[in-house]
Amino acid sequence: MNSKDYQFESVIKTEEQLRSIIGFPSELVNNKVIPTLDQNCSDFIANSPFLVISTSDKAGFCDASPRGDKAGFVEVLSENKLIIPERPGNKRGDTMRNILANPKVGLIFFIPGLGETLRVNGKAILVTDDELLEKMAVRGKKPLLGIGVEVEECFIHCAKAFKRSGLWDPDSWTDKNLLPTAAKMIFEHANLPNTSVESIQGRLDKSYSQRLY
Repeated sequence: MNSKDYQFESVIKTEEQLRSIIGFPSELVNNKVIPTLDQNCSDFIANSPFLVISTSDKAGFCDASPRGDKAGFVEVLSENKLIIPERPGNKRGDTMRNILANPKVGLIFFIPGLGETLRVNGKAILVTDDELLEKMAVRGKKPLLGIGVEVEECFIHCAKAFKRSGLWDPDSWTDKNLLPTAAKMIFEHANLPNTSVESIQGRLDKSYSQRLY
């Protein structure tokens, strides 16, 4: 970045201004949104090993967080309810604390190799129903809790972003040796005494090998 105090000079402030630039959605786009999970949505979720959940707190501060496991780890309970297992993490609890303050959530489901994604919006709650958690156990370990979602709308999202980015195309991927490492970033961001890039990498490796479930 060239400057810490860059100022945007031309800013859109009304939907009228926005529409004059991007236009209006087609009838097909307007009508593809449905209020419940039909069989198509259920099949998509059953084949999805990864999602991103977006939440915000009472003040509107937003967060987006990944969730992943074997395909089908999210269970569709009915046409308007699903549950996401909450596995051990870093204990920040951003998503869960946000849900307690503001239940509105947005989900986007991914299937590797498929450009289209499934978007699901609704209200979330935190649940500890033993029967549900037992069904989502892996290696004999139940999730800590579940994120239950009452679905309000869902729709398929086109593949343009994936086609532009080449996300699923290995030929477009950057050489791993040129990528920033998580350990280096955490070391420099946390700036704690008595740590090193190597010690943080060791902690990450141990977490990935011993504390996935």
